[in-house]
Amino acid sequence: MEPLLKSYRKLPVFSVYLVMLLVAGIAFYFINLKGQLLISPTQNLPSVVSDQAHAQMNSLIQILLALSVVIITAQAMGAFFHLLGQPLVIGEVVGGIVLGPSLLGKYFPQIQETVLPVSSLPFLGIIAQLGVVFYMFVVGLELDLKILKKSGHTTLAISHASIIFPFVLGTFLALHIYKELSLPEVSFTNFALFLGVSLSVTAFPVLARILSDKKINKTRMGTLALTCAAIDDVTAWCLLAMVVSVSQNAFGGAIKTITLTFLYIAGMFLIGGPLVKRLIPWLEKFDRITEGGIAAFFIALLLSALATELIGIHAIFGAFLLGAITPHDSRIAKELTDRMEDLVRIVFLPAFFAFTGMRTEINLLSSTSDWQLCGLIIAVATLGKFGGTFLAARINGLSWRDSSALGILMNTRGLVELIVLNLGLDLRIISPRLFTMLVMMALITTFATSPIFSFLTRKAPWKD
Repeated sequence: MEPLLKSYRKLPVFSVYLVMLLVAGIAFYFINLKGQLLISPTQNLPSVVSDQAHAQMNSLIQILLALSVVIITAQAMGAFFHLLGQPLVIGEVVGGIVLGPSLLGKYFPQIQETVLPVSSLPFLGIIAQLGVVFYMFVVGLELDLKILKKSGHTTLAISHASIIFPFVLGTFLALHIYKELSLPEVSFTNFALFLGVSLSVTAFPVLARILSDKKINKTRMGTLALTCAAIDDVTAWCLLAMVVSVSQNAFGGAIKTITLTFLYIAGMFLIGGPLVKRLIPWLEKFDRITEGGIAAFFIALLLSALATELIGIHAIFGAFLLGAITPHDSRIAKELTDRMEDLVRIVFLPAFFAFTGMRTEINLLSSTSDWQLCGLIIAVATLGKFGGTFLAARINGLSWRDSSALGILMNTRGLVELIVLNLGLDLRIISPRLFTMLVMMALITTFATSPIFSFLTRKAPWKD
């Protein structure tokens, strides 16, 4: 009986709803009859406006489809390579290459034209650039400057040796490949400097993930590896800033850019750092960081990125600097990381990998000599990183096994290397063919890190 009463009570509400719809329909019918007698304006909007709106709608559809495919591919390939004991970044990079001209474009061009047409590349590029800026800010937030300040002579010696050796070998390699792999308008100085820096990079975030997955990031050797990689990262970014400024300007302009860069870095640490430290206690008075506080950091992030872009280096340096001067262990740093990290890793970075994959053309390596040059680049990069780290570690008293394991870890390049390479391609310092070879080098050296490290430490694992 009660269910019947309840349904009866609902009938008036339903009836009112039907009457409202009926009245609205009848009203529109008579309004439409009256409106059809009206004469439309003689002045129409220019067809250009209509065409632009239509083009924007098509572009939005393309980029939404492209992003969906990119994220699905990145997740699938990342999960597959994770099962093989590899960092997720390896699978995500391979996923980007799969979607590019090397595989999908070569064997299924019609599918690629549908899901990732060439017209979507500029939009994908903007998303990728923003993603890298946000990513470098997160990397800066995760960087503990206190560890760098406390690092002893051993750490500094190992980290600097792992930069100097590959840098020198990279510039020496430039003597042999400049004529064949450089662009006509690129000077040898710019080419050699960039090649040296590109072989000197260690991917601090990827290395941290590998050590964390193996649960050895808190051990003495794990801490040493992380500290060396952090110093490497900071040194490499400073070197890259110098190379970019030199490549963008003549000698006089380069001096100006380098001077402005050092002034900006000094200003960020001497003025920006203390300001951030004073702001943080006020923001952390609340149970949850307010929307205004988060907005203030995002505005600072964009302005810092804009400042370094205007100086003439790149927006990523400004983003990294702001993250670096924010206290690593503060609640604001952890909350910003938590809020940004998932979005950056799931949406923005796959777009960057797809953008990189679209620019990586393995088909350019069409001859035996091309693959021999690619092998030579991989060998020189590995010799420089592994050899420099190994020698410095042995001189400072580490065992053969630990020195070898540390050298293998420092040979990890991954995402950071791809950021550097894309920058070089954008600045037209390296050719698409050399870009492809260096991408292969970054993939292979990172792919080899985990299995070789496990093999070296199987009998004497790193412990607390």
